[in-house]
Parts: sequence; structure tokens; C-alpha cells
Amino acid sequence: MTATARTDVAGLRDAVRALNKIEPGLRKEFTREAADIAKPAITEAQNSYPDELLSGMQRSWTSRGRKLFPWSAAKARRGVKLKVDARREALSVINIQQTDPATAVFETAGRANPNQLGESLGPLQPNHTRILGPAVFRKRRAIEDEMRRLALRTVQNVAKEMR
Repeated sequence: MTATARTDVAGLRDAVRALNKIEPGLRKEFTREAADIAKPAITEAQNSYPDELLSGMQRSWTSRGRKLFPWSAAKARRGVKLKVDARREALSVINIQQTDPATAVFETAGRANPNQLGESLGPLQPNHTRILGPAVFRKRRAIEDEMRRLALRTVQNVAKEMR
């Protein structure tokens, strides 16, 4: 479950991949700085999760042997995390995502096609999430410029070290 806002900086993916080669621990520092910058959006999303959902979501559910439920607000709040993904096939380098499976179901139920669970959980715009996406977009202005500066600074530092 990922909400993204595209801000392209040429070479960020390669710069992030090169950070560990230059000096071990630099990538962790980059991730820590990015998480600090994204903290307003993460906090907004964490505070927006309701304490209770549908009564059936308190029961254990499994799908193909994978435990999805019970849902808990505490796990939903802990599940909002920033991920730095520098793989070549990744769509974006910096993502704010929901890692709790039950909350991911809550976020996206009824998104691809209308269904009873999605309707019971409340309104959802097509191709959006219920809580995470809107929270990130509300705080986008607060984090976008700082993220761009961090990305440019990282690319410049890597380029300087590679010379």
C-alpha cells in the first residue's frame, strides 16, 4: 500500500544505491533524514485511523494460509512507514506505505471494483486509498521541497565522492 507523489531528481536511484559503496551507513542516514522529513505526513496518517472498524474485522481471517486479520488501530498506526527502494524495477525511490495486512485491506477494499466490504467501510475514490493517500497529499507541500533538497544534496555528494 503506497501513496506516492512524483518528484523526479535525475540520478537519485543510482545515488542511493551508491551510498553504501561510498561509506557504510550513509544509506541509513539518508533513510533517517527522509523519514524525518516525511514525519508530518506519517503522523497525519497514523492519527487518522479510527479506533474501531466493522465488528467482523476483529475476528481472525486467513487467505491462502496468510493471516490478514484481526484489525487493530495500534497495528494500523505502527504499520505506516517510509521505505527507500532503489531497485531498478521499483516505481519510486521514496514511498510512504502501510505494512499491516489488515489495514491494507481496509485502505483498498472496493478500490478496483465496488463490493460490499468496500461499501461498508465507507466512500473511496477510484485509485485512491481511504486514509494514507489523502493524509500524504494534505501534507505534501510541507515535505515536497525538503525531500527535493535532500535528494539533490545526496546526488551532489555521491557525484563529488565518485570523482
